[in-house]
Amino acid sequence: MIELEGVPELIDPVMVAAFEGWNDAGDAASTAVGHLDREWKGEVFAALDAEDYYDFQVNRPTVWLDGGARKIVWPTTRLSVVRVGGEKPRDLVLVRGIEPSMRWRSFCNEILGFAHELGVEMVVILGALLGDTPHTRPVPVSGVTSDADLARTMDLEETRYEGPTGIVGILQEACTHAGVPAVSLWAAVPHYVSQPPNPKATLALLNRLEDLIGLRIPLGELAEDARAWQLGVDQLAAEDSEVAEYVQSLEEARDTAELPEASGEAIAREFERYLRRRDGGPGQAPGGHATETGSGTGEGPGPYLRDTSGPGSGPGRGKPPRAPRPGPPGPESSAGPGPGPESGPDKGPEPGAGPDGKPGPGSGPADDGDSSDD
Repeated sequence: MIELEGVPELIDPVMVAAFEGWNDAGDAASTAVGHLDREWKGEVFAALDAEDYYDFQVNRPTVWLDGGARKIVWPTTRLSVVRVGGEKPRDLVLVRGIEPSMRWRSFCNEILGFAHELGVEMVVILGALLGDTPHTRPVPVSGVTSDADLARTMDLEETRYEGPTGIVGILQEACTHAGVPAVSLWAAVPHYVSQPPNPKATLALLNRLEDLIGLRIPLGELAEDARAWQLGVDQLAAEDSEVAEYVQSLEEARDTAELPEASGEAIAREFERYLRRRDGGPGQAPGGHATETGSGTGEGPGPYLRDTSGPGSGPGRGKPPRAPRPGPPGPESSAGPGPGPESGPDKGPEPGAGPDGKPGPGSGPADDGDSSDD
């Protein structure tokens, strides 16, 4: 039984979740939830027991010094709550962690248990995948759901994906079967510059989240970081004529594909966001418009499970990685053939790619929800 002592009664709560690993290209999704947690000063109220869900040889604990005392931070998933003030205050339940190594059904049931106890009205899961998208254009963000009614009422895509999936797809299907409205937002990250951080993709996810839940999100330095990231990648790409030529081909393909859409829903959505910010909606003072073109504690046995943060808990900033030369299709590209990305050890194939790295059927951002947990 889940007991939530000290958590106040929440106002129209929405749960926003992201998980590091397979579903988090460029760390864009986990960084977005971390940004919400920092800007709105989230308070951690629960954490899943790391012993139940993580293989510590895959996701190792870290040791750090706190005033001379050695402490251990275990890889886990933590839940925090933030209250967004304004004329119509609203609460967000933030779920941030690492894709579990095992017992996925039990993991999702625990998350849903918290959602039920807190009266969560909707679950939004953020993800990022690698795709054939140029870094010079707005980051594509697709919203998908397994609920046909929700797809119609919220202008979302009803998922038709079939193939390997990650915890984002499993949690979305678990919510659907439990009768909890659930949406996944997927940002496409350029596969030729896939290393984290990617503040432009993070910014695009937050923009789409704003539209979905009707809250204005404070940006801090994120917009400036996104502009600096794009400028850095521009400079690196300009140093290699083959990369520059490849980026130009992606730009032409993207512009041609999206030309009919330029004067339709995209413009209407941008105008609605402008009006919401001009009218001073909750979450941020007027100004600071987020544009896509800019740039645990597991309460288990032992004293080591008391730390809720440690060194490096916030997303780091770094210079954009050097864009590699185009080559043969890589194992992580889910949006079509193209140069293979340089991925970290936890950035396995994105949705649409099979376990061996080959694209699966129905490649796309949406996830299949019928996968085994162990």
